[in-house]
Order: sequence, then C-alpha cells, then structure tokens
Amino acid sequence: MKWGSGVRAARLRAGAAATTKAGYSLLEILIVLTIIALIAALVGPRLLAQLDKSKVTTARVQIRALQTAVGTMHLDIGRYPTSSEGLNLLTTNPSQAQGWAGPYLSGGLPLDPWKHPYVYEPPADNAGQPKIFSYGADGKPGGQGLDADVYNDAGA
Repeated sequence: MKWGSGVRAARLRAGAAATTKAGYSLLEILIVLTIIALIAALVGPRLLAQLDKSKVTTARVQIRALQTAVGTMHLDIGRYPTSSEGLNLLTTNPSQAQGWAGPYLSGGLPLDPWKHPYVYEPPADNAGQPKIFSYGADGKPGGQGLDADVYNDAGA
C-alpha cells in the first residue's frame, strides 16, 4: 500500500507541475500576432490586385455577352439600337421595333463591376459594329490602370 500511495503522490505532483507550465506567455502571443500581421501586410496587396484584375475580366465577359445580345437583336429587327434607345432596347421595346423578339438578356441590363452603366455607341453606318464598353473604376472617359476604359478586345 505504501508503494501505491507514493506513485499516486508522484503523479499528482507531476500533474500539478504540468498544469503550472501549460499555456502561452503574453510575449509568445505577441510574437505570433506580429508574424500574422507581417504575412497579411505582404499578401494583402497581392490579393487586392487580383480582385481588381477580376473586375476587369468580369467587365470584358459582360461586354461580350452584351455584344452577342445586340447582334441577336440586330438579326431580328434589322438594325442596331440608336443612341437614344441604347442598350435598354435589349430588355424593353419602347419604340415597338418591328421583329423585336426580346428580351435579349435574362435578369435585366447589368451594371459594370464598378456599378456604372455600360456605354453604348451605335455604328456610324449600317456596315459597322456598335461599341460597348465601360469607363472603368472612375466612371470617366480615358484613364490609366483601373481607371482605363474596358473593351472586350484590346481597345477596339
């Protein structure tokens, strides 16, 4: 019995010692937080740059879809929308265009990724193609970087 009680006492002392040493010091926690902050400072800007790139890609995809819808409507009514009709003719037919079989877009007319309407310029003559584009992040003509105008194909 003496032996068993000694073992129990040793285990109790070892457990008590282990519980007093368990846990992290404030210094260790601050070091870990500093490392996490440094990683976030290095990785964060790269992630934001990827987000901005994805907005440009999204705009190009939406422009391509709008061009396809305008092309389909052109086949139906024999002409492109006028400046006053614009892209709204894809979803509603206020002019009662002959042969209009829309709406040509499901879900309505989208805004660009920066929440601005897309710009529509009709062709100068019937042989040309209309231009559909976004003014970019700033919503103004021209610009550089994210503020640059976005076209489906390299500026044409």
